[in-house]
Amino acid sequence: MPIFICPNCGDRSISTERTAGFKDRARACSKCGFGFLFELLDDYYPAPNAAFFLLDQQGRLIGTGRGARELTGLGDLDVIGRPVQDVLNLEFENDEDHVGTALEWGVRVLDKEVTVYAEGDRPESAKADIFPAYDDDGGLLLVLTPR
Repeated sequence: MPIFICPNCGDRSISTERTAGFKDRARACSKCGFGFLFELLDDYYPAPNAAFFLLDQQGRLIGTGRGARELTGLGDLDVIGRPVQDVLNLEFENDEDHVGTALEWGVRVLDKEVTVYAEGDRPESAKADIFPAYDDDGGLLLVLTPR
């Protein structure tokens, strides 16, 4: 059975269906009511202080979830529609682009060290977990856990 995670509240759920009812509409979170969930191939337990960011197929931020404001000081209105690299200035080891890899290949990227320079703020060391959306819309769930 597929396992889902809500980017807004971090709630994990299990369901046999990927959609709500007879429609192709994505499942919503039963705990907080957020509009869609991300499907995980394996169960995933984010840290309590993890920050959730939602990206579209072009790597633009379409929303923030739990912990984003605490890590970056930024909320939805500060980031929506902007490229993730412009907002978070993610610096991975060896100058790798794990966000680009996940978008291009549709693969999960887990446990990667990253430095976050949100809007030019002081650097924050974090661990990045990146999950592709398994639907026709594409996109990513980016989870940053401060170190």
